[in-house]
Amino acid sequence: MKVLNLQCSLHHAFEGWFGSEDGFQEQLSRGLVECPICGDVGVSKMPSAPRLNLGAAEPQPKRDVMTADANVQAEWLKLVRHVMANTEDVGEQFAEEARRIHYGESEERGIRGQASREETEALLEEGIGVLPLPVPKGLKGPLQ
Repeated sequence: MKVLNLQCSLHHAFEGWFGSEDGFQEQLSRGLVECPICGDVGVSKMPSAPRLNLGAAEPQPKRDVMTADANVQAEWLKLVRHVMANTEDVGEQFAEEARRIHYGESEERGIRGQASREETEALLEEGIGVLPLPVPKGLKGPLQ
């Protein structure tokens, strides 16, 4: 098993496990390797060093930029999972339903869905609090 440090074109760092280097290259060429954060398929391999166990001494954990990025990504994924578990998906009707809730025409509750940039800006101009939150593809369907 080959474990690779990968990064998408938006600089999200993640780890990928492959049977071999050829397996990684084949999946990459077919567009099957994508960022778990944003779904970007513009993935590149990051330099990494092999881990060698040369003695009984435990290596000291290093806190570096990659670790900080991983912690931020983990917290972001935790937030996305929380939002998905505690809101109703109203799909393409998001802007309409947000207005109904804001103006008291529908029961108040947490909702999520899709809205265009223009719809989002219009909601904000009306004083309706919305927050664009990209959801990774892997969280949109059933989790394995």
